[in-house]
Amino acid sequence: MQTTLPGPTVGVVGGGQLGRMLGEAAPPLGMDLIVIDPTPEAPAAPVAREQLVADFDDREALRELAERVDYLTYEIELAGTGVLEAVSEETGTPVHPHPDTLRTIEDKLVQKRRLEDAGVPVPRFRGVDSLEELRDALGELGYPAMLKAREGGYDGRGNVPIESPDDVAGAFETIVEAAPDASPADPSGAAMVEAFVDFERELAVMGVQGDGERDTFPVTETIHREEILRETVSPARADPAVRQRAREVALDVLDVMDGRGVFGIELFETADGDVLLNEIAPRPHNSGHWTIEGSLTSQFQQHLRAVAGWPLGATDRRSPTVTANVLGDVEQRQDATLRNVDVVLEADGAAMHYYGKREVHRLRKMGHITAVGDDDAPDELLARTRDIRDKLTFRSD
Repeated sequence: MQTTLPGPTVGVVGGGQLGRMLGEAAPPLGMDLIVIDPTPEAPAAPVAREQLVADFDDREALRELAERVDYLTYEIELAGTGVLEAVSEETGTPVHPHPDTLRTIEDKLVQKRRLEDAGVPVPRFRGVDSLEELRDALGELGYPAMLKAREGGYDGRGNVPIESPDDVAGAFETIVEAAPDASPADPSGAAMVEAFVDFERELAVMGVQGDGERDTFPVTETIHREEILRETVSPARADPAVRQRAREVALDVLDVMDGRGVFGIELFETADGDVLLNEIAPRPHNSGHWTIEGSLTSQFQQHLRAVAGWPLGATDRRSPTVTANVLGDVEQRQDATLRNVDVVLEADGAAMHYYGKREVHRLRKMGHITAVGDDDAPDELLARTRDIRDKLTFRSD
C-alpha cells in the first residue's frame, strides 16, 4: 500500500473526549473525521469535519456515515455491534477493530472466557445468573470479591465490591437493575463475579495492531480511587521484570484481538510479582493519554494510522510523564466553567487538555493535565502534577 495525502476520511462512532482527541490528531496526518453521537455539539464536534446527531446503533445514520467515509472505528463500546457489522457488509466500508472483537469485549464474561482459553492469565471468575449462584460462587472464590455487570459498565459503573455475606443481596440487586437485558424476575446474563486480587499496583499497556505489524507503548502505572482513574505514571514504578511480563501479557492479548487499532489493556501486578489481566478496551484509553506529550507517537495518531492500514509510528517514551484527570467537584449538574487554569499554564512542562463538555457533575471526566519530567523521580513528578490538578475547581464561589 502506498500512502498519499490528502488522507482518508475516518468515521468514528462516538463523539466524546476520545473522539475529540482523535479529531485533534487527524489533521497533521491529512485525515478528516466525521463522528456520530446522540449529544448535539458533542466534545468532538469542534475538531471533526462534521457530527451526525444520532444514537450509536441507529442503522440508517450509521449507513450514511459508512457511505461517506473510507474506514469506520469507534471510541465507545456502546456502538451497536451487529449494526456495525451489517452496515460494513452493505457498504464495503471496513470497521476496525473488527466487530467480532467488540462482540468479545462488550461482554466481560465472554471476554474473560476467551482470554482464559487463550492462556492469558486472569483472576478467578464465575458467571452468575441468580442470587443463589452468586452465593455459591463466593463460597468458592471467597471474600472480598468484585461483582461486575457483564455489559455496559465503565469508569467504575457496573462494578460493586462485596466485602462480606451481608453485601451479597444488595450488590446483586444493584447490578441487575443496571443491566440492559435483565430484570429482577429474570436476572440471567447480568453478572459475573471475580476473586479479589491482592495487587501491588495497577498497570496498563496500550497495544496496537496495524497492517501486518504490532507494538506496545511503554508500561504505565494507573492509580484509581472510587473505581475511577485519577493519575497515570510512565514509566510504571515497577521492577523491570514486571514491566517486561506486562508487555508479554499485552502481546498475548493482541493475539486474541481481530482487526486494526489501539487497545487499552488493563493489568494487575500482584503482591508476589505476577501479572493478571483486568480488562480490555478496543480503542484509545484514558491510561494512554500520557502519550500525547510523552511518546513519539500519541495513541490517537497511532489508532488512526492503524485503522487506515498505514505504517505505525514509534512508541518510544520521550520522558517520564504523569497525567492527572480533572474530575467534576460539584454535586449538582451545572454549566461547566473551570477556574484557576493559570496554575497549569504557568507550570513548566505542564499541558492542559479540556474536553469541552457543557455540564459538570461530581466525578465526571472533564479534562486532564499532563506533566513531563527530565529525570528518574516519578514520585516527585506525580506529587507536582497532583498539586497542579488539585488547584483546579469548578466551584463558583
